[in-house]
Amino acid sequence: MKISLFHRHNNKRNLILLYILGTILAIANALPAYVQSNYLGTMFSITWISIFFATANLVTVFAIIYFPRLIKRIGNIATTEIVLFLFILSLLGMSLATSFATIFPAFILLSVVSSLIWINMDLLVEKFSEDATTGRTRTIYFTAINLGWILAPTLSSYLVQRGDYYWVFIAAAAFLVPFFVLLMSYRKRFTDAHKYKVVSTFKTIKGLWKNKNLRGIYFISLLLSIFFSSAVVYIPIYLHQNLGFSWAVLGVMFSFMLLPFLLIEIPSGYLADKYFGEKEMLGIGLGIIIIALFLFFAVKTPDIWIWGSLLFFSRVGAALVEAMRESYFFKLVAADDVPFINFFRTTSPLGYLIGTGLAAVVLLFYPLEYLFIFIALLMSSGFLFLYIIKDTR
Repeated sequence: MKISLFHRHNNKRNLILLYILGTILAIANALPAYVQSNYLGTMFSITWISIFFATANLVTVFAIIYFPRLIKRIGNIATTEIVLFLFILSLLGMSLATSFATIFPAFILLSVVSSLIWINMDLLVEKFSEDATTGRTRTIYFTAINLGWILAPTLSSYLVQRGDYYWVFIAAAAFLVPFFVLLMSYRKRFTDAHKYKVVSTFKTIKGLWKNKNLRGIYFISLLLSIFFSSAVVYIPIYLHQNLGFSWAVLGVMFSFMLLPFLLIEIPSGYLADKYFGEKEMLGIGLGIIIIALFLFFAVKTPDIWIWGSLLFFSRVGAALVEAMRESYFFKLVAADDVPFINFFRTTSPLGYLIGTGLAAVVLLFYPLEYLFIFIALLMSSGFLFLYIIKDTR
């Protein structure tokens, strides 16, 4: 009994440390996230911006597929350190880039490593998680991450106003320094205890496809990432360039719109563990996102209150889907299921690849706001995947 209590106490302390690391890492990710499409827009057309994102995320998909082999060979902590170094290098590269020849490789590297680092974090969090409290653990973790995402837009808009876009990338690199210091200080806590499984991508896909629950939640996660592609890449362009919102307004607006991720995810994770299960709340979240996308198309008034409310409303839906996706998926897998955990994270770059690829085609024929209609229709397919999964309660 004493051993059990001691083990549980250690897990709690380790998770608190990981929550802190998640917040710091999220700030470093979020600082450039909402300004990089406009940053690229100072040098390239919106079509080229779509090509940048599509190419970067295609490379990211292949990097994620290969990543388990590297983790198995040198361990999760060692790969975290390598990825962290490349993350800092890519941010500094973006801050110094002045032409296609320099910005393109830096942008691709940034896309790859900013996705891989979260796989490392997933494995660390799952190592100290218990099935009975997975919903709460994952939602507290994501709330810690979302705190970073809420704080970052106001700071990034301030840096753009006071200096230039390159200061945003420098600031993001600076935030990775305390992350590295904390990781090194507590390295022994995170020593790899698992012999990570590595199987072929084909076998992983086959295993995922045969399990209707994994298959369903994978495609729901993919749809959420497609929505995020429009939210992160094209909403800032639309609001700044089409509707004329300044960065002073956008920074505050983006921080406000992300509050649902802070306010909703912990309560929803608790409710999923104790009362409802994830399926019902996934349906509510999908419905809210679809309605919000139609409203993005319909509303043409450049009013801060209207758009602030619309963006907030959309993130209520996204927060519900994100929290329930994490809770549901990590109830189906264990910490040593690296192939499934790793492949599950391909939904983010695949979603961005599909979203930006769709945008590149749509924008050849329609104005930017029509993209939101196409994504809303695509998101509606989520109810088909929701239907096939079995609720956890």
